[in-house]
Amino acid sequence: PSRTFHGNNRLLTSQIISYYESINQGKKELPEYFNFASDVLDEWAQLEKDGRKPANPAFWWVNDEGQEVKWSFQELGSLSRKAANVLSEACGLQRGDRVVAVLPRVPEWWLLNVACMRAGIVLIPGTSQLTAKDISYRLQASKAKCIITNDTLAPAVESVLPGSQFLRSKLIVGQASRDGWLNLKELL
Repeated sequence: PSRTFHGNNRLLTSQIISYYESINQGKKELPEYFNFASDVLDEWAQLEKDGRKPANPAFWWVNDEGQEVKWSFQELGSLSRKAANVLSEACGLQRGDRVVAVLPRVPEWWLLNVACMRAGIVLIPGTSQLTAKDISYRLQASKAKCIITNDTLAPAVESVLPGSQFLRSKLIVGQASRDGWLNLKELL
Protein backbone atom coordinates (compact mmCIF):
# COMPACT_ATOMS: atom_id res chain seq x y z
CA PRO A 1 0.00 0.00 0.00
CA SER A 2 1.15 3.52 -0.74
CA ARG A 3 -0.31 6.95 -0.32
CA THR A 4 -0.89 9.38 -3.17
CA PHE A 5 0.69 12.82 -3.31
CA HIS A 6 -0.19 14.91 -6.37
CA GLY A 7 -0.99 11.73 -8.25
CA ASN A 8 2.31 10.00 -7.44
CA ASN A 9 2.70 6.83 -5.46
CA ARG A 10 5.15 7.26 -2.61
CA LEU A 11 6.64 4.52 -0.51
CA LEU A 12 5.47 4.31 3.05
CA THR A 13 8.03 4.13 5.82
CA SER A 14 7.30 0.43 6.30
CA GLN A 15 8.06 -0.22 2.61
CA ILE A 16 11.36 1.66 2.84
CA ILE A 17 12.35 -0.27 5.97
CA SER A 18 11.38 -3.52 4.26
CA TYR A 19 13.57 -2.63 1.27
CA TYR A 20 16.61 -1.96 3.49
CA GLU A 21 15.96 -5.15 5.49
CA SER A 22 16.01 -7.12 2.23
CA ILE A 23 19.41 -5.59 1.41
CA ASN A 24 20.72 -6.53 4.87
CA GLN A 25 19.48 -10.10 4.42
CA GLY A 26 21.25 -10.36 1.06
CA LYS A 27 18.02 -10.52 -0.95
CA LYS A 28 18.82 -7.35 -2.86
CA GLU A 29 22.19 -6.32 -4.19
CA LEU A 30 23.75 -3.21 -2.69
CA PRO A 31 25.38 -1.09 -5.40
CA GLU A 32 29.15 -0.69 -5.16
CA TYR A 33 28.88 3.02 -5.89
CA PHE A 34 25.87 5.19 -5.15
CA ASN A 35 25.40 8.86 -5.97
CA PHE A 36 22.06 10.36 -4.98
CA ALA A 37 22.24 13.03 -7.67
CA SER A 38 22.82 10.69 -10.59
CA ASP A 39 21.16 7.51 -9.27
CA VAL A 40 17.98 9.07 -7.90
CA LEU A 41 17.55 12.67 -9.05
CA ASP A 42 18.57 12.03 -12.66
CA GLU A 43 16.40 8.90 -12.81
CA TRP A 44 13.35 10.87 -11.64
CA ALA A 45 14.20 13.64 -14.12
CA GLN A 46 14.28 11.08 -16.95
CA LEU A 47 10.91 9.66 -15.87
CA GLU A 48 9.55 13.22 -15.87
CA LYS A 49 11.05 13.93 -19.30
CA ASP A 50 9.67 10.70 -20.77
CA GLY A 51 6.20 11.50 -19.44
CA ARG A 52 6.21 8.43 -17.19
CA LYS A 53 6.00 10.64 -14.11
CA PRO A 54 3.96 13.82 -13.77
CA ALA A 55 5.99 16.99 -13.27
CA ASN A 56 5.92 17.70 -9.55
CA PRO A 57 8.33 20.01 -7.80
CA ALA A 58 11.54 18.35 -6.69
CA PHE A 59 12.21 21.54 -4.75
CA TRP A 60 9.78 24.16 -3.51
CA TRP A 61 11.03 27.05 -1.39
CA VAL A 62 8.99 29.94 -0.01
CA ASN A 63 10.45 32.81 2.00
CA ASP A 64 8.80 35.01 4.65
CA GLU A 65 7.65 37.49 1.98
CA GLY A 66 5.90 34.76 0.00
CA GLN A 67 8.45 34.62 -2.84
CA GLU A 68 8.68 31.12 -4.30
CA VAL A 69 11.26 29.08 -6.10
CA LYS A 70 10.08 25.82 -7.68
CA TRP A 71 12.30 23.43 -9.57
CA SER A 72 11.21 20.26 -11.32
CA PHE A 73 13.49 17.23 -11.18
CA GLN A 74 14.80 18.15 -14.63
CA GLU A 75 15.53 21.73 -13.54
CA LEU A 76 17.19 20.68 -10.29
CA GLY A 77 19.27 18.13 -12.19
CA SER A 78 20.39 20.69 -14.77
CA LEU A 79 21.13 23.39 -12.18
CA SER A 80 23.03 20.96 -9.97
CA ARG A 81 25.20 19.87 -12.93
CA LYS A 82 26.00 23.52 -13.63
CA ALA A 83 26.77 24.17 -9.95
CA ALA A 84 28.97 21.04 -9.83
CA ASN A 85 30.87 22.42 -12.84
CA VAL A 86 31.32 25.75 -11.05
CA LEU A 87 32.77 23.95 -8.04
CA SER A 88 35.00 21.70 -10.16
CA GLU A 89 36.15 24.16 -12.79
CA ALA A 90 35.93 27.73 -11.46
CA CYS A 91 36.76 26.77 -7.86
CA GLY A 92 39.23 24.04 -8.86
CA LEU A 93 37.78 21.40 -6.53
CA GLN A 94 38.13 17.66 -6.96
CA ARG A 95 36.38 14.60 -5.58
CA GLY A 96 37.02 14.42 -1.82
CA ASP A 97 37.83 18.12 -1.40
CA ARG A 98 35.98 19.92 1.37
CA VAL A 99 33.78 23.00 1.12
CA VAL A 100 32.42 25.05 4.02
CA ALA A 101 29.05 26.67 3.28
CA VAL A 102 27.97 29.43 5.66
CA LEU A 103 24.57 30.35 4.27
CA PRO A 104 21.03 30.90 5.43
CA ARG A 105 18.56 28.41 4.00
CA VAL A 106 18.23 29.99 0.56
CA PRO A 107 17.58 27.87 -2.57
CA GLU A 108 21.28 27.88 -3.40
CA TRP A 109 21.98 26.06 -0.12
CA TRP A 110 20.06 23.01 -1.36
CA LEU A 111 21.40 23.38 -4.89
CA LEU A 112 24.98 23.33 -3.60
CA ASN A 113 24.22 20.26 -1.46
CA VAL A 114 23.12 18.33 -4.55
CA ALA A 115 26.02 19.72 -6.62
CA CYS A 116 28.52 18.54 -4.01
CA MET A 117 26.94 15.07 -3.98
CA ARG A 118 27.12 14.98 -7.77
CA ALA A 119 30.80 15.98 -7.85
CA GLY A 120 31.91 13.93 -4.84
CA ILE A 121 32.82 17.06 -2.91
CA VAL A 122 32.35 17.03 0.86
CA LEU A 123 30.00 19.80 1.98
CA ILE A 124 30.40 21.10 5.52
CA PRO A 125 27.28 23.15 6.29
CA GLY A 126 27.48 26.06 8.68
CA THR A 127 24.68 28.12 10.11
CA SER A 128 24.51 31.84 9.47
CA GLN A 129 24.87 32.30 13.24
CA LEU A 130 28.53 31.25 13.25
CA THR A 131 30.99 33.77 14.64
CA ALA A 132 34.30 34.58 12.95
CA LYS A 133 36.04 32.32 15.50
CA ASP A 134 33.65 29.45 14.64
CA ILE A 135 34.27 29.91 10.91
CA SER A 136 38.03 30.00 11.42
CA TYR A 137 37.94 26.78 13.44
CA ARG A 138 35.84 24.98 10.81
CA LEU A 139 38.10 26.10 7.97
CA GLN A 140 41.26 24.94 9.75
CA ALA A 141 39.89 21.69 11.21
CA SER A 142 38.33 20.60 7.91
CA LYS A 143 41.18 21.80 5.67
CA ALA A 144 38.46 23.19 3.39
CA LYS A 145 39.64 24.41 0.00
CA CYS A 146 36.58 26.57 -0.66
CA ILE A 147 34.16 28.66 1.35
CA ILE A 148 30.69 29.68 0.23
CA THR A 149 28.68 32.47 1.82
CA ASN A 150 26.45 35.44 0.98
CA ASP A 151 26.89 39.22 0.92
CA THR A 152 25.73 39.67 4.51
CA LEU A 153 28.04 37.07 6.03
CA ALA A 154 31.08 37.77 3.83
CA PRO A 155 32.64 40.38 6.19
CA ALA A 156 32.79 37.85 9.06
CA VAL A 157 34.28 35.27 6.70
CA GLU A 158 36.83 37.70 5.29
CA SER A 159 38.06 38.60 8.78
CA VAL A 160 39.43 35.05 9.24
CA LEU A 161 40.71 34.33 5.74
CA PRO A 162 44.33 35.39 6.35
CA GLY A 163 44.73 32.45 8.75
CA SER A 164 43.17 29.91 6.40
CA GLN A 165 46.12 28.10 4.90
CA PHE A 166 44.17 25.51 2.88
CA LEU A 167 41.59 27.82 1.30
CA ARG A 168 41.91 28.21 -2.48
CA SER A 169 38.61 29.75 -3.58
CA LYS A 170 35.73 31.85 -2.26
CA LEU A 171 32.24 31.68 -3.72
CA ILE A 172 29.55 34.22 -2.96
CA VAL A 173 25.81 33.65 -3.32
CA GLY A 174 24.01 36.87 -4.13
CA GLN A 175 23.43 39.59 -6.67
CA ALA A 176 26.39 41.79 -5.80
CA SER A 177 29.97 41.02 -6.71
CA ARG A 178 32.77 41.27 -4.17
CA ASP A 179 36.49 41.73 -4.78
CA GLY A 180 38.37 38.43 -4.75
CA TRP A 181 35.18 36.32 -4.72
CA LEU A 182 33.60 34.25 -7.47
CA ASN A 183 29.88 34.90 -7.91
CA LEU A 184 27.73 31.76 -8.15
CA LYS A 185 24.86 33.40 -10.05
CA GLU A 186 27.22 34.84 -12.67
CA LEU A 187 29.02 31.53 -13.10
CA LEU A 188 25.80 29.52 -13.42
